[in-house]
Amino acid sequence: MTTSILPSLYISHGAPPLLDDELWMSQLAAWAKEMPKPKAILIVSAHWESAPISISSTAANTPLIYDFGGFAPKFYNMKYATPDASWLGEMVAKLMPDNEPLHQHASRGLDHGAWVPLRVMYPDADIPVLQLSMPTHDPVKLLDLGRRLRALREEGVLVIGSGFMTHGLPYIRDWRVEAAAPGWSADFDHWAQEALDKGDIETLINYRNTAPGMPYAHPTVEHFTPLFISLGAASTPEQIAKTKIDGYFMGLSKRSFEVV
Repeated sequence: MTTSILPSLYISHGAPPLLDDELWMSQLAAWAKEMPKPKAILIVSAHWESAPISISSTAANTPLIYDFGGFAPKFYNMKYATPDASWLGEMVAKLMPDNEPLHQHASRGLDHGAWVPLRVMYPDADIPVLQLSMPTHDPVKLLDLGRRLRALREEGVLVIGSGFMTHGLPYIRDWRVEAAAPGWSADFDHWAQEALDKGDIETLINYRNTAPGMPYAHPTVEHFTPLFISLGAASTPEQIAKTKIDGYFMGLSKRSFEVV
């Protein structure tokens, strides 16, 4: 990897309590330090499904969205005041096809799929951050969107897909942090690891029909599909992914990876 071209990432971002998980935080922080410092960050989160494709506010000090409930009060008081990202918004707009204009959602802040991991990776909040909506769950279309974003990497922009490798919350029976992974979670995670290790895009595209543990691992798929943005933004979608974080949190897979 050169200092001018950043990898694209897929991060299992977790809920706000992962900010109390010392192992996870240390892994994320170490991962960030391994990479050149980004000039800016473009992130696609599981928590913003919107078409036509949209970007969040580009203004400095973009507000945070506390899109969760039932957690400790401290999580609702956290801040992440990032610099102006208007120049990045202009770059992203130019990468969109003429028949798919980019919508500027001027009042939207960063949801927890963006600010939770970034708060750990880049705690100084001194990097412009822009969030891009996920307009579809079609893997092929998301790969194509990722390809459009690939040019940003050459400009020092870190492209991130933020989800969770397994996310079967309705089927969790043991809510302890250290709970063993249910079979459906472990099976899906092992399947995904094998496909990513081989750069097997076709298998990943057909996850609904081929992945063990479905639909329990993803009763809804928005936490898996950001992965295709990340793979599309790689030098080639078949690029072998390098796992940077694995293991489980409340039995859900935290697998996170980078591709160049």
